[in-house]
Amino acid sequence: MKKYDLIVVGAGIMGTFHAFHAAKMGKKVLLLEKDNRPVGSTIQNFGQVVPSGLDTYWQKFGIRSLEIFDELQAEADFTLVKNGSVYIASDEDELNLINEVAELHNNAGYTQEILSKTATKVHFPDINSDYIKSSIFYPKEYSVNSSEFIYKLIDYCVEKLGVVYKSYTAVINVEEQNGDVKVETAGSEVFLAEKTIICSGYVFNLLFPEIYQNSGLIVSKLQMMKTLPLKQFNLKANILTGLTIRRYESFEECPSFVKLKTPDHLLELKNWGIHILFKQLPDGSIIVGDSHEYAGVSGVENLGLGVNDYINDLMKNEAELILNIPRNSYAQTWAGYYAQHPDGIFEHKISENIEIRTGIGGKGMTTSAGYAEAKINQLFR
Repeated sequence: MKKYDLIVVGAGIMGTFHAFHAAKMGKKVLLLEKDNRPVGSTIQNFGQVVPSGLDTYWQKFGIRSLEIFDELQAEADFTLVKNGSVYIASDEDELNLINEVAELHNNAGYTQEILSKTATKVHFPDINSDYIKSSIFYPKEYSVNSSEFIYKLIDYCVEKLGVVYKSYTAVINVEEQNGDVKVETAGSEVFLAEKTIICSGYVFNLLFPEIYQNSGLIVSKLQMMKTLPLKQFNLKANILTGLTIRRYESFEECPSFVKLKTPDHLLELKNWGIHILFKQLPDGSIIVGDSHEYAGVSGVENLGLGVNDYINDLMKNEAELILNIPRNSYAQTWAGYYAQHPDGIFEHKISENIEIRTGIGGKGMTTSAGYAEAKINQLFR
């Protein structure tokens, strides 16, 4: 029986980047995916790579991820577009926050630029003037087609790096046995490895369910919408708005955040975890989102599979204040899910050579490349 240096369970963005970095080190890697191809958080997310929104600890992984994405996109089309990100401040409190975060990021050496109301309108003419107070622009950040990127990355791992990839392979047991890690599948296959990393996303019932039950993990349900192609718009960048400034971790590190009060007209939006983002796809359609509802590991089914029209209407109403999207142009809506943890990620050692890594939350697309590189370097140092 062939023995691998590393088996990765779960071929989402985090699992695949663990396989990617281990294979680049020359390790023999097996990547296992329970479905035909990944269908979870990795393709259900918004597709923005925005280290600008992260706290100090995670931002370094995000910045390293940008460098890795630069290298990948230079080799082939991974659907990565370096169009930058802009946060639009709509009132004085949000203006204070973007000025403070600019100072923090200047000190950290992360490139950005404060744009006046006039300059913001010049650069992003589709944004309604009445909404703009000022903005901060990050030119190095990426937009990505989430539903295609992961498949291209897996293909690259297989074709260029020699990773062995097996889909339709649900893992039902992982244990150390006679000095090896034994991985058993629902199809009665057995694989051996020196080390195994389990990147399970929000799947908690196949492996070590009792650990997940006591992990502190929660699941967030997000609602997003997509319009028909709207060629009259040219958004040019990831558009993040005042509600995002009031939500993202980088702004929480600013001095004035502790004094931030939520205006009455934003209270219901905050209750549903709504912050408005826009991303325009190559065909001209625009993704608009998103909202956040939460449940513990044992209550995920309470979130439901469908979408709440009331939440979508709240998002459409707020989006209309920012961008004049015709109400009849919304063509699709869906819900995405991801696991998150109060510590930023759930890292749990089952044994010396078996570890769970999940619960990276909404920052998976932004940080997984850099985070996995650091962890693989530690694992095989």
